Amino acid sequence: MKNLIFGLLGVFFGIIMIKSEAVSWYRIHEMFRFESIHMYGIIGVTVLASIPVFWWLKRAGVKTLAGHPVSYKPKPMNVTRFLLGGTVFGLGWALVGACPGPVYVLIGGGYWIYVIVLIGALIGTIIYGLLRDKLPH
Repeated sequence: MKNLIFGLLGVFFGIIMIKSEAVSWYRIHEMFRFESIHMYGIIGVTVLASIPVFWWLKRAGVKTLAGHPVSYKPKPMNVTRFLLGGTVFGLGWALVGACPGPVYVLIGGGYWIYVIVLIGALIGTIIYGLLRDKLPH
């Protein structure tokens, strides 16, 4: 039953991503060229909407799937980490026209070329896991 609920939430997420044009290569490049506020608006609304939801989850005592209470622990400020990670993430996002979440939506929408992007993301994750101890955290 839990998998069915997560599957339906995933389908709903995909529909929202496609209808809002958040998976549009054109919209993403438009954002990185600072030509439109469309994507910044989507990101801003998402952040603003998540604040009261997160507050409610904490206040209601909701637990994660692992049984831990919902919480947030900010990481210590490390400018090198933020600059390096943000640059790599932003360059990847700008070059392929999708951040990690919408890659699945694009594949589900029939854009099979994004399987290459997904494989690259998985390889990048493996490389990060191997180099994690040597990176600034």
